[in-house]
Amino acid sequence: MIVIAHLSDIHIGATPESVPRAAAVMRYLDAIPGDLDAVLVTGDIADHGLAEEYETAAKLLSSRHPVLAGPGNHDVRREFRRVLLGEQPSDGPVNQVLRTERAVYAMCDSAIPGRDEGHLDDETLDWLEGVLDGTDLPVFVAFHHPPVTLHSPPCDGIRLHETGRLAELLAGRDGVPAVLTGHAHTAAATTFAGRPLLVGGGVVSTVTLPWEGGTSFETCLDYDLPPLIAFHVLDDDGRLTTHYRAVP
Repeated sequence: MIVIAHLSDIHIGATPESVPRAAAVMRYLDAIPGDLDAVLVTGDIADHGLAEEYETAAKLLSSRHPVLAGPGNHDVRREFRRVLLGEQPSDGPVNQVLRTERAVYAMCDSAIPGRDEGHLDDETLDWLEGVLDGTDLPVFVAFHHPPVTLHSPPCDGIRLHETGRLAELLAGRDGVPAVLTGHAHTAAATTFAGRPLLVGGGVVSTVTLPWEGGTSFETCLDYDLPPLIAFHVLDDDGRLTTHYRAVP
């Protein structure tokens, strides 16, 4: 059985509570009795892309569990690479892979520098195809922007666009248990290209939905609801189960 923790949108530097909320989540994960196969953080690590925000995030995300964090639309590739990854800064997509004995985790960069909506460019999709073709293990595909509408008006306009090649790449691949995203600050479950699409809830805040009164960014951001995380469980029969958890 594979157990993954999935969190998203910690937005270090966005509010005074961003650090305590992220710290509470990581304390919760480190305190659980069992070992997690991976902790995946699907974007918006820093709120302004500043070096000091990434320095704080690096300390917060340090864990006894393997952690893989990818960029979102609030992140800045050069500082993300330099501070979080210890690499030479560059402006190209930050695509990363975590390989374990039981699964592979492909974290794609869906950000467009300077813009809020998402896009997976040909370099990233070529890279992802190579990861998918290069293993017989299950591959969890992760990136920041959801590739479908979620009926959340503030977020749907800045979702992942031009999804045709991604859909073709994933269609029929039984070896992809799920696609994991963030960005929407609300836990959601749907499908994309015949695969489960699971959206991590926000850590820094929750976006409320139209029937809850959340019709614009001015009215939908709730900073009082607790941080949300997900546990994705892939059993030995290939059946995927997701549990969402609010962290006090």
